[in-house]
This record gives sequence, structure tokens and C-alpha cells, in this order.
Amino acid sequence: MEVPVEKKAMVKEATVESGSLMNGHEPIDPYMEKRVVGKCDLHVLPVLSVLYMVAFLDRINIGNARIQGLEEDLNMNGQQYNIALQVFFIPYILFEVPSNIFIRKLAPSTWLCGIMLGWGLVTVCMGVTQSFAGLVVCRVLLGFFEAGFLPGCLYLFSMYYKRHELQRRFNLFFGLTILSGAASGFFAYALGKMAGVGGYSGWRWIFIIEGLGTVVLAIVSKFFVADWPETAKFLTTAERALVVRRIHEDAAGAAMNDLGSKSRRRILFDWKIWCGAIMYLGCANSGYSGAFFTPTILKQLGWTSTKAQLYTIPIYAVSAAVTVATAFLSDRLRHRYALCVFGICVNAAGYAMLLAPKHVPVDLRYVALYFTSAGGYIAQPLTLVWMNNNLGGHYKKGIGSAMQIGIGNLGGIIASNIYIAKEAPAFPVGFGTSLALSWLTAIACTVFFVGLRRENRKRDRGGRDYRYNLPKSEQESLGDDHPRFRFVY
Repeated sequence: MEVPVEKKAMVKEATVESGSLMNGHEPIDPYMEKRVVGKCDLHVLPVLSVLYMVAFLDRINIGNARIQGLEEDLNMNGQQYNIALQVFFIPYILFEVPSNIFIRKLAPSTWLCGIMLGWGLVTVCMGVTQSFAGLVVCRVLLGFFEAGFLPGCLYLFSMYYKRHELQRRFNLFFGLTILSGAASGFFAYALGKMAGVGGYSGWRWIFIIEGLGTVVLAIVSKFFVADWPETAKFLTTAERALVVRRIHEDAAGAAMNDLGSKSRRRILFDWKIWCGAIMYLGCANSGYSGAFFTPTILKQLGWTSTKAQLYTIPIYAVSAAVTVATAFLSDRLRHRYALCVFGICVNAAGYAMLLAPKHVPVDLRYVALYFTSAGGYIAQPLTLVWMNNNLGGHYKKGIGSAMQIGIGNLGGIIASNIYIAKEAPAFPVGFGTSLALSWLTAIACTVFFVGLRRENRKRDRGGRDYRYNLPKSEQESLGDDHPRFRFVY
């Protein structure tokens, strides 16, 4: 693909300036740094936060559509609803890594808005499908188009913000996503009132209206989504160089800007990525369980469909507030592990309450949903940023984060199959499996914490200094294996 001349000039200019700054000894001007970070906050974070909120809304609205008559109109029975949920995750998992490789070679604004346009059109198609087979095809395509959005956003954020600046910003981004759960309940309540308009049931209008909104937003957002720092149009040449220098120095110069065979091996055989995926799997299962089944659980506790939709709203609102507050505390303390485990303990307490329906009244079971949701959403973004914080280099961050999210989203497949209709409303398999996966996340977090601390101590003793004897070309692509890199926990 031919790169436009003006873009080549921008990259060259930023690279030269960046190189001169990074090779110099002048300290960064704190006033300029604060001003540049503020500009990044205005241009990078808000637009992508709104887009991901819409992405999650389009992904989970099937849970609201279900209690508005989806299964009855499409003559679905047995576990067919669960099948429709799980097929989404097959392409979603498979295409996350290729997407983050591709976005590295293309403007993020083009790639992210392009895939958003695709899933918006698919969401509209879900509203007019006439069969279970049609619904399944739409869910597969939805997974394909949505696959690259979350890992692409995390990758892009990590190129603008230092490691202990990233968590609170990512959680603000993620917090809006949680609010999409509240918005989903509100929109489902409102759009459900359109039942009969145009001869369509209310659940069809949920997909059609929300899908059309996504299409319009994707087209408009192409002009507002930020690209890589080296070519960001909202920054001056000096500001672009400053952003690149900040990230370079924060990673102690660790880089991985080529994807040769040795770099690929360092990525594929890095224990941190596989451990990070297990950490995320348990959190993802809890998040998807709530998104897909909370309306159903509330309805089966005895409330009407309308009341069940409305009662999901405060659950997500509380979860979003707690998630954002935890992120600010995490960045301020410069610590991730203990807060992850705290979130898991809150989540596990909620599932323990739900597993005892004969001993817990309905009102307290509703409270338990706050625990499962808030606890899971405390841990989920923490595990993503924590792992990303400990990856060094462009390709290592991009592919490593995509692997974590892709493999971790096996939790979505699990969540799609453990809430068995005939076990309602107790759902012992669903709640029991989710509780077990929560503790699996806690164990993986502990292994991650111990492993990182042990590796830092080894590097402090000079145990990795032999890597300084590697060829210069290999040293420049060590990523976080570079002896100067230190892990955070």
C-alpha cells in the first residue's frame, strides 16, 4: 500500500525530532509534558470511549432482545440461544491478533471506524432476520468485525500514555462500556415500546435502531479518531516527538519494532501473555455472564420484562463508578495486584450468595448481582492494563494484548453455555462455574505477581546482563526482555 507523501513527511519529521530528543540529555519540560498529555486526553480518549460503548451495546443487546420475544419469533428452543451467543466468540478470538498486526500498518482511524461500520450493518441485519440460522450468521459476522476494536484501542492508548498513567484512562474508557449495560436496559425499555411499528416486534427495533446509530457514528468518527503518535495531526512536530520520547523512556528503551523470527518466538513463548490470558478469562466470563443473562435472571426472580430491563441500570451504574474509582487508586498507588484480588473477592461473594437461593431472599439475590458485576469489573480492566504495562515494544504490546484478550474471551464461550434454561432460576452450573473461574483469576494474578517480582530481583542482581552481549540488531528488538526493563505490579 502506497503511503501518502504528506504522511511520509510527517513520519520522517517526527522520527528525526524524536531521535534527537531521546539521544539528548535535556530533561523533559514538565509544563510542556502536562500540556501534551492534556491534549492527548482530549483527542485520544473521549472518541474511542464512546465508540467502544456502542460496540459493547451492539454485542450485548441480544440479552435484552431475548426477553422481548426473540426466541418466540424465531422459533428457538432448548440451547439455541446459548449457541447464538457462543458463535460470536469463534471469529472474535481468531481475528484479534491479525487485527492488531494489521492496525500497525494502517491508520487506526481508518481501521477502527471501518470495522465499526461493518458491525453496525450486521446489527441492523439481526433486526430483520427471519430464522435462527440467520441470527447465527449475523452473530458470527458481528464477532469478526468487533474482534479488533478492544485490543486496537488498548494498543493505541499504550502508545500515548506511560504505564502509571494508563490505568485510570483505560478505566474511564472501560467505565463507559459498563454504562452501555445500563444504556442497553434503558434503550431496550424504550425501543420495546415500538412493538408493532412497521409490523416488527419490539426486539427487532432494538437491533435496527442501535445498528443504524452505529453506522452513522462510524462514518462521522473517521474524522476524529486519533492515529499513531508519530503521525497524530492534533500534535505539533515537537509534541509528537515528546510523546514518543516519554513512552521510550518509560520502557527503559525497550523496543520491538520488527516482527522477525526471534521476535515472534519472544512473543509466543512469553509466559506472561499466557498467564495474563488466564487472568482475563475468569473476569471475561463474569462480565459476559452478567451482560447476557442479568435481564433473564431478574425476570425469573419474578419481575416483568419491563421491570427487569430497568433494574439492570443501577447495577451497571454502580459498577462503572467503582471501576473508575479503583483505577485512580491503582495509578496513585502504582499497584495492581492487591486491587485485582480485592475485585475477585467481591465478585466471588456475589456468586456465593446466588448459589444459595433457598437461604437468600430475592432482594438479597438482587444485591448479589451488584457484587458479581462490580467485583468483576474492578478486576477486568486491571488485568488488561497490568499485562500491557509489562510488555515492551510496538509489536510486543500489540500482539501480546490481542493474545490476552483473544484467549481470555474463551470466558465468553463458557458464559454462553453454563446458564442452562432448565436450571432456572437457580442456575447452579452457571453460578458455580463462574465462582470457580473467579478463583482461577485470583490464582493466575498471584502467579503473575510472584513471577514479575522474582524477575525484577534477578535483573537487579545482573542475572539478565548477558543479553547485552547479543548482536545490536537483536538487542533493539528484545522488548521487555531487555535487561534495563523493569516490571510493575
